[in-house]
Amino acid sequence: MSPVNALTEVFQSLQDSLSSITGCFCQPVKLLGEGGFSYVYLAQDPSSGRLFALKKIRCPLGSDSVNEAIKEVEAYKRFRHPNIIRCLDSCVVQDKDGDGKVVYLFLPYYSKGNLQDLVNLHTDLAPLPEKDILKYFLGTAQAVSAMHGHIPKKPIVSDSYPPNGLDPDSPGGITTPIPDRKGKRRQNIEEERLEEEEEEEEGLGRTEDERQEVPLMRNMASNHSTEQNHPHESATKAQRGSSSIEPWAHRDLKPANVLISDDDQPILMDFGSAVKARIPVPNRSIALQQQDLAAEHSSMPYRAPELFDVKTGEDLTEAVDIWSLGCVLYCLAYGHSPFETTDTVEQGGSVALAVMNGSWKFPSTKSSNANPNGSNNTKSPRVYSDQFQELIKSMLVLDPKARPTIFDIIDSTQALLEQ
Repeated sequence: MSPVNALTEVFQSLQDSLSSITGCFCQPVKLLGEGGFSYVYLAQDPSSGRLFALKKIRCPLGSDSVNEAIKEVEAYKRFRHPNIIRCLDSCVVQDKDGDGKVVYLFLPYYSKGNLQDLVNLHTDLAPLPEKDILKYFLGTAQAVSAMHGHIPKKPIVSDSYPPNGLDPDSPGGITTPIPDRKGKRRQNIEEERLEEEEEEEEGLGRTEDERQEVPLMRNMASNHSTEQNHPHESATKAQRGSSSIEPWAHRDLKPANVLISDDDQPILMDFGSAVKARIPVPNRSIALQQQDLAAEHSSMPYRAPELFDVKTGEDLTEAVDIWSLGCVLYCLAYGHSPFETTDTVEQGGSVALAVMNGSWKFPSTKSSNANPNGSNNTKSPRVYSDQFQELIKSMLVLDPKARPTIFDIIDSTQALLEQ
């Protein structure tokens, strides 16, 4: 079978699956990307013309991949912020081609790509202006503040699936899956009423039986805005003074995980790595567990040093994200992580050792700004203010306790923007 025919067959199968699950017709347009057992498609609702990013995650029988996938869904529900992507809907179904499950996530589609795309675009062009970088960075930091300043809501009573499902807020990040088509959900009356009103407003036109049968792709015709640019200062201030904060860490902050909305706002995505931030490490077993978790979910050039060699007796905290943000800001300015240098990329150096030793520096403004990923920018030197570089330095500190909080970072970034 030719690649074209194979892709056509995949799309037809996907379309048939969506129709049987949702009762709606949704047309897959093209494959946007894939990795492991995950596939992301561009999909369109023909009736409205609206585009979506449809993420399909195949979960083999006997693996923890269903829990891992649902952890991402739960994170979208847990963190509501203008700079955090919303999951429009999700469901778990039986894999008709195997014994496992398939998780579908409907996400907004952002045609402008992500910050890594923007960085790549400017590799051979003039560098991004400092103010533009700071605006993208500020929105990203505000999204992270929603995680670091998370205030838990009262839990909603629900049936466990499976019956011995794990705690959705467990430090390891494993969550209880939402039920599949045969499962039943119990919610408090007010929550159920609000969901029904939401479905009516979004014009789904489903039968009552269908509504009870499966978590529906209810937002395909909705007017949820993907152009989210509202300030979040009031929530941030409330979080700073709250004694009930339960911080979460993203643990995989990097330019590729920050989308760009139509109105140029940064939108944080990919919460499969998110965990409760403050994790005690009382013994070597827990240390190795956390180390392995970071190796699996946290990109090496942006990973905090304490995650490469987790120390017994030292708690892990949300400070891991502060280090990553320092790497992100550096990348937006200079085109790569501070640890993706020619020494580490081309000459066989160790990224892990460079990170753990805090070995990095700013590029010389007299150099040609060589990019370790393969191209040189000789057109314009990348010159940024001393205050800008000091902000980066403040985050790339080896001692987690000496790093600023996310709220300090927001204040510093806003001060730079006001200059």
